[in-house]
Amino acid sequence: MKGETANRKLDLPQGTLDLLILRTLSLGEQHGWAISERIKQVSRDELQIQQGSLYPALHRLERQGWIAATWRASENNRQAKYYRLTAAGRKQLEADAHEWYRLVAAVELVLAGTKR
Repeated sequence: MKGETANRKLDLPQGTLDLLILRTLSLGEQHGWAISERIKQVSRDELQIQQGSLYPALHRLERQGWIAATWRASENNRQAKYYRLTAAGRKQLEADAHEWYRLVAAVELVLAGTKR
């Protein structure tokens, strides 16, 4: 059972991907692939964001005005869309992170209460 758990893919709760993208972009402007790689790296390979989820989320965040994008040449001289956090996105990140920490704290209380 323990081996099965270690190999299972983690599913992100609804809205979590947006929070991860905003947090990643708070560190600086990045293109889509770099965003997914950063999340993968920081999560120690636990979170692997598929393109089919990443790009719709980026477009949604852009429509909401939380991120902005510009096209330019990447490190390998290919055209890439670079995303950056807007002031509205920074506020949203702060609000979402606060809510996330509240949720985690509440879940931890419930789990700790069931161990008695």
